[in-house]
Amino acid sequence: MTSHLLVIDEGTTSTRAMLFSAAGACLGRAQRPVTQHYPAPGRVEHDAAEIWTLTLECAREMVTLAGGADKIAGIGITNQRETIVFWDKRTGEPLGPAIVWQDRRTADMCATLKQRGAEPTMQAKTGLRLDPYFSGSKIGWALEHWPQLKDAGCNLAVGTIESYLVYRLTGGLHISDATNASRTALMAIGSSGWDDGLLDLFNVPRDILPEITDCAERLGKTLPEHFGGSIEICGLAGDQQAATIGQGCLQPGQTKATFGTGAFVLTQTGRTLPQSKHRLLSTIVWQIDGERHYALEGSVFVAGSLIQWLRDDLGLIVCAPDTEPLARSVSDNGGVYVVPALSGLGAPHWQPSARGAILGLSFAATKAHIARAALEAMAHQAHDLKNAFAADGAEWEELRIDGGMVANDWMAQDLADMLAIDVERPSFIETTALGAAMLAGVGAGLYKSLQDAAAMRQAVMRFSPQMNDRERQKRLDGWADALARVLM
Repeated sequence: MTSHLLVIDEGTTSTRAMLFSAAGACLGRAQRPVTQHYPAPGRVEHDAAEIWTLTLECAREMVTLAGGADKIAGIGITNQRETIVFWDKRTGEPLGPAIVWQDRRTADMCATLKQRGAEPTMQAKTGLRLDPYFSGSKIGWALEHWPQLKDAGCNLAVGTIESYLVYRLTGGLHISDATNASRTALMAIGSSGWDDGLLDLFNVPRDILPEITDCAERLGKTLPEHFGGSIEICGLAGDQQAATIGQGCLQPGQTKATFGTGAFVLTQTGRTLPQSKHRLLSTIVWQIDGERHYALEGSVFVAGSLIQWLRDDLGLIVCAPDTEPLARSVSDNGGVYVVPALSGLGAPHWQPSARGAILGLSFAATKAHIARAALEAMAHQAHDLKNAFAADGAEWEELRIDGGMVANDWMAQDLADMLAIDVERPSFIETTALGAAMLAGVGAGLYKSLQDAAAMRQAVMRFSPQMNDRERQKRLDGWADALARVLM
């Protein structure tokens, strides 16, 4: 039996396919950019047909690299989580744009539901907050405003990205794994599945939703025409849950932070469902053999997308790595602070109407100070989350980091300095894809458990705090002042 594993990693800004060995070595990758559409302020969309086409292209490249479909033991899929797709069950073709997790079009709807007192009950069932971030309000909005969804009748299917890809790959299997389902605000995560009260809250009919499944098992086979032969789909997980697994956070108390388009921190809590009193989220981190493990999560909406904005819209840098030499070229931030609320503020503030700001500018400020302040904002936001996690009884002893941003050594050290804890970075930073490979390895029977699959992890590098308390506090005071101006 072959031990190759194919991972599809469908993110917010790109679609990738990666080929892994059972030992965890990445044997190859193919990547395509995903087009971002901003039809109006606060609205973010993707073309689901483009996502499917690009996913198939990338996956086929890796199947060819492997030597054919028969050389692959299983497929793992990981994805941007709260993004929602609407499609026709007969054809698999999308019936409208995918509404992306960053989209804020349902802010008024969520505010109205909060005013009606709906949030406490919803939070108790889902572990989430009443925020446009999550899928439930997006589905309800689309059902109300897009007539083509009503016209589809019983042929309408709805799901998160992994659900849509599985449907297209298999030719009709409509499922969603428990981690992705837990991010819709339609699932009671402490019980079996879709909750009637939550479905009624957002006016979502049950029959358009997928069946909720485990994250690692033989879930279905791809159609032979896609890859020249059928391949078992054996692992599914949302990107942040997959990264938690890929970072080896398999014991309660272990914490990871992914700095990608956004930044997401998860502390594993085992089989105990956490209840936050400090504006954090509770989520399913994996479900295997029907047994759920949970995590406490803090979600920051803008991280790497801030650097992309500096590059593409402001023209301050040519490429993302330019931020590191710029940050090193100045001794401090020069009093400049960036509050990256370009898509509102997530945890622990939850202010969807907040807007970003660059504060403390003077004629002495240069693009180097702004670039440094943008990187510093990552540690500042992480520090806010660290305090909230500690208040909920989940103190961080160390932080395992991954994602595209953390290749920046300056930023990794700044995180250690500002958080005053050791920060660990794996040599292979694509831990989201690695986590999906680990799940697929378990589902395909290459490993008996995630603990066994952790052998796929590679070497790590550690960053220890070097900043003194006085300098750290000065930075934090400046951040608190900047944040207060945005939250006014």
